Amino acid sequence: MTDILWSTPETPATATLLLAHGAGAAMDSAFMNKLAEALKTEGIAVARFEFAYMAARRTGGSKRPPPKADKLIGEFQTALQSIMQACDGPILIGGKSMGGRVAAMLAGGASLPGRVKGVTCFGYPFHATGKPDADWRMAPLEEAKRPVQILQGDRDPFGSQAELDAITMPSHVALHYLEDGNHDFGPRGKSPATLDGNITEAAQTIAAFAAGLA
Repeated sequence: MTDILWSTPETPATATLLLAHGAGAAMDSAFMNKLAEALKTEGIAVARFEFAYMAARRTGGSKRPPPKADKLIGEFQTALQSIMQACDGPILIGGKSMGGRVAAMLAGGASLPGRVKGVTCFGYPFHATGKPDADWRMAPLEEAKRPVQILQGDRDPFGSQAELDAITMPSHVALHYLEDGNHDFGPRGKSPATLDGNITEAAQTIAAFAAGLA
């Protein structure tokens, strides 16, 4: 695992979010940079980290696919223990796509510290891309022992609003849709929505979520 990449507001943070990347893009991808800055603006400190398979790519390692999500829980837990010593106040755990799924899995464990108040998922991979008839990955959400806030583009191929409206979410899981957003929240060119606007809306939703957990 690489070092923690911090984005901290100028005033005391209302919460700290430990944020994991998705399966194919690093912790400092364009999306992750934009999201961290937007969250910082909303008073949320962000601590980003990389799973070992992704960190290895920085030193010439092969671009092999990530391990199965459940194999990454221990690495997420190690990162959590690290940041708990470096920040005060409430903590959220979350991530982009696969990273959010691993965070939800961690939240289902029995040894989650009390300072962890909630889970945030940015583009949750409900099913394989474009395959709503495949197995749905609901178990991490159902088993999470903390409130979960999901930010989802309304046309996300891993779970669109039209698909999600047809199922019942657990009572502790909240969904917020981003207008015309794809898996990275980006709208189509003809849409009145913008990528920056959707990311800002996502950050504002997380700030409100964190405030409600206090």
